[in-house]
Amino acid sequence: MDLKRSYEELLKEGARRLKQAGIAEYDLDAWYLMEECFSMDRVYYLIHKKDPVTQDEEILQDYFEKIKKRAERIPLQHIIGTQEFMGFSFAVNEHVLIPRQDTEILVETILEEQKRKDISVLDMCTGSGCIAISLALLGHYEHVEGTDLSLQAIAVARQNNDSLHAGVEFYTGDLFEHAKGTYDVIVSNPPYIRKEVIETLEPEVKDHEPYQALYGPENGLYFYRAISREAKKRLRPGGSLYFEIGYDQAESVSEILKGEGFHGIRVRNDLAGLNRVVMGNI
Repeated sequence: MDLKRSYEELLKEGARRLKQAGIAEYDLDAWYLMEECFSMDRVYYLIHKKDPVTQDEEILQDYFEKIKKRAERIPLQHIIGTQEFMGFSFAVNEHVLIPRQDTEILVETILEEQKRKDISVLDMCTGSGCIAISLALLGHYEHVEGTDLSLQAIAVARQNNDSLHAGVEFYTGDLFEHAKGTYDVIVSNPPYIRKEVIETLEPEVKDHEPYQALYGPENGLYFYRAISREAKKRLRPGGSLYFEIGYDQAESVSEILKGEGFHGIRVRNDLAGLNRVVMGNI
């Protein structure tokens, strides 16, 4: 490998390979991988982009190996190992859903509505723990728990909890199986994608994110029904239930909440104007 190539030439070569592989944001992904491998920021790059690469062969090989993985449609976040959410860096891998910006609407809604600090919060289907941890760190709530059926997911959540010093209690269980008591807030971004829709998703999602965290039986509504049914028994008087939903599920999930005795049911849109959050009070 020619060590006289400049950083700019390396970046262009990485972007070219990703574009050839059909990666939509090929130039941005190539940059993130360069930033990761060469430990440089944009300012350093702009000043030194014409300079010959000074790092050793091993680092160059690592860069192009990561480019190769991304070209194979492995998610960028799995290659780098982290994803930003609510201003925090969360470890991610193939055992958890990659936190998405749309889910920040769910967290922001709770923070806006739940101003008291002396409340107890339960995050169902917690995955990486991004919702529970963000609520604990930003809401400063008295007690926050997170639960998930997957042992591997809980291991990731606990890793994030330790690194961010959030103080969340995470445990493994089937929905409310090991829930500790009653709560002021229950929140969930459950599996809600219909089986036939999963097959239409990008390879990064359908081939590399956990199927168990994507697939929602009963036309995507199973977990909304199961959680709502039990949540009304687990919420304290005046407590609130918050769900992330698919863009076409607001009416169905609202009817589920209504049928279980929730009131004050409302829907909030994401930044694209699509239905994203349904919530109600008991």
